[in-house]
Amino acid sequence: MDVQEFTRANRPTDGGEAFRTENNRLLGISLDGTVMVKAGSMVAYTGDVTFTGRSSAEGGVSGFLKEAVSGEGTPVMEAEGAGHLYVAENGKKVQVLELADGESISVNGNDVLAFESTVDYEINTVGSLSGMAAGGLTNVYLSGPGRIALTTHGDPVVLQPPVFTDPDATVAWSGHLSPSLETNKAIEIGQKSGESIQMAFTGEDGFVVVQPNEEGSVTSA
Repeated sequence: MDVQEFTRANRPTDGGEAFRTENNRLLGISLDGTVMVKAGSMVAYTGDVTFTGRSSAEGGVSGFLKEAVSGEGTPVMEAEGAGHLYVAENGKKVQVLELADGESISVNGNDVLAFESTVDYEINTVGSLSGMAAGGLTNVYLSGPGRIALTTHGDPVVLQPPVFTDPDATVAWSGHLSPSLETNKAIEIGQKSGESIQMAFTGEDGFVVVQPNEEGSVTSA
């Protein structure tokens, strides 16, 4: 294709929703006020936008951390102004959801890309996961109304409980679900299976979102 064709084919879409996927790996945000996005996720913007880092999980729209369980932070930043903001994370695919008033979802802290300022959130840890596994230690409880954007390695799959999942492949689950941690009951000698810990989701309703690889182990596809 020639240059003009290329620019036409890849030009952002004008108008539309406040959160919009410009392609399956890039989120476009029409900004008029404030929005929370993952620190370091900005790839471009137009207009007048300022960024303020947040590093505390105490009260208000401030940020979320893993410090309590691992000593590692997963900070967010507040983008404020008027313009159009583009965010992405390591080529991961972007999933945009809209939460109704009072509707909630729990998301692995690694997989939260952005959320509107109308969305409330709080930080949780899953059972004794902090002492049992290296990844997926912190989940962010998001409550509507408002739009949120998640990232996944590849296309996600949505499962209905009861189901057991790998913590590193688990992206999100219904806000009312309370997963527990299960360990492999078999005694492994010699070559390990690599599946010693699972998240157990019980009950008959709700949903669990998993991605087709473990976080940090395989490049995006």
